[in-house]
Amino acid sequence: MAQRTNSPLGSLSSDLPASLVVFLVALPLCLGIALGSGAPLFSGLIAGIAGGIVIGIISGSQLSVSGPAAGLTTIVAAALLKLPSFDSFLLAVVLAGVFQLVFGFLKFGVLGDYVPGAVIKAMLAAIGIILILKQLPHFVGFNADYEGDQNFLQPNGANTFSGVWESLNHLVPAAALIGLISLGIQVLWDKVLVKKGRFFQLVPAPLVVVLGAIVFNQWLLSLGSGMPPHALVSIPVASSADEFRSFFILPDFSAITNYEVWITAATIAIVASLETLLNIEAADELDPYQRVTPTNRELKAQGAGNLVSGLLGGLPVTSVIVRTSANVNAGAKTKLSAIFHGLLLLLCVAFIPRLLNLIPLPALAAVLIYTGYKLAKPAIFKELYKKGWDQFIPFVVTIVAILLTDLLKGICIGCLVGLFFVLRSNFRSAVFIVNDQHQYLFRLRKDVSFLNKPIVKAKLEEVPAHSTVLIDTTRADFLDRDVVEVIEDFMKHAPLKNIRVELKQSPFNDHGLRMSMTA
Repeated sequence: MAQRTNSPLGSLSSDLPASLVVFLVALPLCLGIALGSGAPLFSGLIAGIAGGIVIGIISGSQLSVSGPAAGLTTIVAAALLKLPSFDSFLLAVVLAGVFQLVFGFLKFGVLGDYVPGAVIKAMLAAIGIILILKQLPHFVGFNADYEGDQNFLQPNGANTFSGVWESLNHLVPAAALIGLISLGIQVLWDKVLVKKGRFFQLVPAPLVVVLGAIVFNQWLLSLGSGMPPHALVSIPVASSADEFRSFFILPDFSAITNYEVWITAATIAIVASLETLLNIEAADELDPYQRVTPTNRELKAQGAGNLVSGLLGGLPVTSVIVRTSANVNAGAKTKLSAIFHGLLLLLCVAFIPRLLNLIPLPALAAVLIYTGYKLAKPAIFKELYKKGWDQFIPFVVTIVAILLTDLLKGICIGCLVGLFFVLRSNFRSAVFIVNDQHQYLFRLRKDVSFLNKPIVKAKLEEVPAHSTVLIDTTRADFLDRDVVEVIEDFMKHAPLKNIRVELKQSPFNDHGLRMSMTA
């Protein structure tokens, strides 16, 4: 078991390298999600900065990383078409933050606790598979879909699988070569070099991958065969401090009376809160120290993050499982990693944007593909399979549902399947029947709900004449009123068939049966 870290400052040797990895992963995702939303590119970076610094400071989660999320792109894109300006959309983001603060004070965070563990594990595995499938085109230099896209169906009629196939027809040899080398470095670093010495443990492999990819691509460019511009990071570059400040936009508070602004704000707040609660559950699942995040505090932190992001001109933010899983895999121990990654985003886009624009996207795709593999390793599927069908089927169904729809829809489908197995298990074990010639034992156990009414009613009516029936409710924690009425009705007409009925109840657990003990 991992040893607990007592002080955030004592974990700097782990959190600083991890923050570099998260920064490298977050950089193209912030830009890609802004692009996919139809918003200014810099608004994605502002959201990443607010998510890292503001939410990182306030949140009670030690490993979760927040920023602009792929799950909100369609909402943002639709809102930008309906609202009169981007400034008015920013007001909706601010109001969404206020709504989330209210959610936190109303203690809505408990909703995340009702998601089955198998569904959370499935969410992580599905995100891993999506990362691999969605990053493969970027891995070979084909960027038809924006970075961070997680949708199965695309507006042009394509889907995740056809996108992977199409990317093979647009393969850029230099990109594929950089991608393969980057992936190989990570595997070598993780499986071999990290065991060789302290240096390899302190220096994150993704940093080596990115620096190596920049140098290698510059060498290829000198030979006339480097990366095309679309396969490189593309950050807006300001020529002066005033131009940089112009990237930060204030909301249009005069739009406060616009009905669509309030509808957009409520939609963002609800969806962002649900995604956050699910991702927080997943982050706690990934945490090697198994720490538990206070969910109501997390909603407040997300509200503060959206409020600040909207005030500065940024997109809405949520806890994001892709960045969180990269953070965990990089060895982070405390929230300092998330905070430092936000600071790195701010400092680097302000002072070295031209250097960042030299980073090849295939190298970053390789980082995400390796992260995806760790989330969806075959060992995880074997583990759930060994736990039984009631765990494995919801796990698989949730993965397929997320892959073919989106995160929230897939989770809802997984929860419904999980609920079916819970009800099925309770249904099968709640009523225990033994038949010994003309003597019958009906033992009601655990929770006997209205769903058990048909089988109780049918089995009681099958009892032949001249029999003895013992109905034992001492082990039932709950008896639905419908079931009580079925038993009472049976006890009333049993004498007509010369059936002797005995009712056994615990004096400490009266379920409302008012018939005599023997009928």
